[in-house]
Amino acid sequence: MSFLSLLFALLLEQARPLGQGNPIHLSVRSWVRWVIRSLDTGKPHHSWLAWWVAVVLPAMLAFAVHWLLLWSIGWIAAAVWSIAVLYATLGFRQFSHHFTAIRDALLAGDEDVARAELARWMRMDVSALPRSQIVRHVIEHSVLNAHRHVFGVFAWYSLLAALGLGPAGAVLYRIAEYVASYANRPKGPASAPLSDALKTAATLAWYAMDWVPARITALGFAFVGSFEDAVDSWRQREALFPGDNNGVILAATAGAVNVKLGEAESPGTGATPQPVHLRAVVGLVWRTVVMWMVFLALLSLARLLG
Repeated sequence: MSFLSLLFALLLEQARPLGQGNPIHLSVRSWVRWVIRSLDTGKPHHSWLAWWVAVVLPAMLAFAVHWLLLWSIGWIAAAVWSIAVLYATLGFRQFSHHFTAIRDALLAGDEDVARAELARWMRMDVSALPRSQIVRHVIEHSVLNAHRHVFGVFAWYSLLAALGLGPAGAVLYRIAEYVASYANRPKGPASAPLSDALKTAATLAWYAMDWVPARITALGFAFVGSFEDAVDSWRQREALFPGDNNGVILAATAGAVNVKLGEAESPGTGATPQPVHLRAVVGLVWRTVVMWMVFLALLSLARLLG
């Protein structure tokens, strides 16, 4: 059922993606912000309580609905619920429009439009970036978003679904990622203050939750790309910056497609990023999706035959 749920959710997301500011995502954001405002007192135990309520409670609700449908109606209803949850939590189309706009602008030679789109996507000043650095930022931001919107969700959903928890893993992972990004993003003058204890709790929880998925994604990129170069780049990155989940993914990407990513001190001898590498990265990501789906299909088949 996990394989079919993922397959139908991906197809549905490709055919009719959720738009920006959709009611589901707005509701989750409102929920997280309400919990933080209500429970964040600056004390460490209150910060961890806020994290558990904001992240774990919705995941438990998703699990409860799954089992209620399974026992009261049947597995088809539970599968439909899993598809709905996956549709809301994963998908390329939640960020790919930025990538497409920047790629098209670069291929047309319009670097000003590419910079404007990149600034809108990353919420940073990129007016002084040369062409190669624009491409580098696009590649880095794209593969990290692909990991958070697709492969990390795959990993947590598959793990908890195998334990009988339905789509709880997808909810857990995506809300944990949002809490961490919300807690650590720059705050404007009108933003509600967040305590350092909450920022620490959100960061530590996200690091722990993303440790295994990040390395699964890196390993997937290595399998479908240049394996030896990806593993070598990954190993060098871990030696210089141990415990950097994002760095592991970027290092594996750099080796898999032979491109230089990261800052000047990052390991690797890949080529300078050029627009042609954008197509290579797209192929890398889609091959990894296919590999995941084949792997899950084989697991499902083995369970049926066993």
